[in-house]
Amino acid sequence: MSKTSPRLGDPLLIGVDVGTTSIKVIAFDRWGQMAAQVAAPTPTYHPRPGWAYHHAEELWQTVVGLLRQLTDRLAAPAAIAGVAVASVGEAGVALDAAGAPTAEMIAWFDTRAAAQAQWLDQTFDHHRLFAVTGLALQPIFSLCKVLWLRDHAPEAFALSVRWLNTADYIAYRLSGVQATDFSLASRTLALDVRRLAWADDLLAEVGLPAGFFAPLVRSGAPLGPILPDVAAATGLPPHTCVVAGGHDHVCGALALGVTEPGTALNSIGTAEAVFLPVDGPRLDDPLMGEQGYAQGLHVDGRHAYLMGGLFISGGAIDWFRTTCAPGVDYATLIAEAEQAQPGSIGVCFLPHLRLANPPDLDPKARGAWIGLSADAPRGALFRAVLEGLACEVRHALTPLEGYAGVGVQTLLATGGGTRNRLYARIKAAVLNQTVHVSAMEEATALGAAVLAGLGTGVYADGAAVRVEVRHELTPVTPDPAWAAFYDRLYDQVYRRLYATLRPLHHALVPFREGIRADEFAS
Repeated sequence: MSKTSPRLGDPLLIGVDVGTTSIKVIAFDRWGQMAAQVAAPTPTYHPRPGWAYHHAEELWQTVVGLLRQLTDRLAAPAAIAGVAVASVGEAGVALDAAGAPTAEMIAWFDTRAAAQAQWLDQTFDHHRLFAVTGLALQPIFSLCKVLWLRDHAPEAFALSVRWLNTADYIAYRLSGVQATDFSLASRTLALDVRRLAWADDLLAEVGLPAGFFAPLVRSGAPLGPILPDVAAATGLPPHTCVVAGGHDHVCGALALGVTEPGTALNSIGTAEAVFLPVDGPRLDDPLMGEQGYAQGLHVDGRHAYLMGGLFISGGAIDWFRTTCAPGVDYATLIAEAEQAQPGSIGVCFLPHLRLANPPDLDPKARGAWIGLSADAPRGALFRAVLEGLACEVRHALTPLEGYAGVGVQTLLATGGGTRNRLYARIKAAVLNQTVHVSAMEEATALGAAVLAGLGTGVYADGAAVRVEVRHELTPVTPDPAWAAFYDRLYDQVYRRLYATLRPLHHALVPFREGIRADEFAS
């Protein structure tokens, strides 16, 4: 393979994206153009329904291997100036005094800590937690995971002195510095978003020692040079500066310029987020927390954000392909779906394959197809999945605009899911709004690289980034006939679907949890 080089004298910036499905390591030049990229699956284990975990050391070794592959592909790896890491939120690792993991890293979407979330609600009340952290109480957040370790792995918990989010852990292994940025801290349920400090009173009440969560730094802050042994293992030059990164969706927003109120990011991967920048946290309306919406601090250092979306999106499409069309490529499925008329001959899909999405905060909810008949071909079923996902995005976005107090004038879409242009057309029609699809599918890694550039002085400030980093946008405009049809479908069917099915899904909980028939009967 030929080696890739930037223009002579230009620095390179590396963004590491530790995602749900894959880990990507990409080198960019200062204009945001890729110089080289490598990727590998995120090693994840699923021991039982609702549980998933990673081995922290295995994640680290995967990143080391990818960095070595990347530097081997570059003609001038000495041009690398800095590296920053973006990652999923919520997942993290407990470390002992020597910096070694004490337990498995519970995946962000793992819901095993439901009892701990319930305990927090009974002990502190979820309204109080929302008023401090800006988060709706859910078992996925880091504090619930820490409490699960306390209750179910007491020996590991007794050895634990520090909690690092996923990106923080990789940056720590790169630099030897333990720190976390405000965007990832916003996903822990432990950050006081008003004071920009850890909620020490809350943490003391749950029995966590001072300093259990890492020192807070701004995104883009230089952490230090890469460790010598890491430089030797990865091929990174010894002068490489490790810079604080952030939460994946927030880094993607930075890369695409979604930093001002009125702009919105639709990040489409295994999960799907709708992300709206705002001037500051919205802590005075507890209904936002009741509905499961999140807020936090932007990596641009000037704004906060509101966020909702789907816990599973591209993952639902992968599930359909694996379950209903094994071995069939996506192009074939999309072509079949294009042959189906809007409405999928009366089939409707509720995409709650993990749990319900905001504004329906319900961990007991599950997905469903309704309207199935023997007349429904595979293409209609697949189109119904895409339509269900698009309707769920509308269902999540509509209240979010109200909380933001500013309607979305510009909606940018990024991520691997943008390759499915039929989904983009359906979504534009369901939202009745132009969706600007970015040619930069790897916005998360680019956002991390931009932070690396800010931390190393490649960019003077955010204004310089906006001038230098360019990305092509393709507008997908709503078809008027489709928009009118989908508006009726959404209003008459989709927005009533969850409430109608909720009692049945709750009744199915004992069966999902494996209770024997004789126990259930008694």
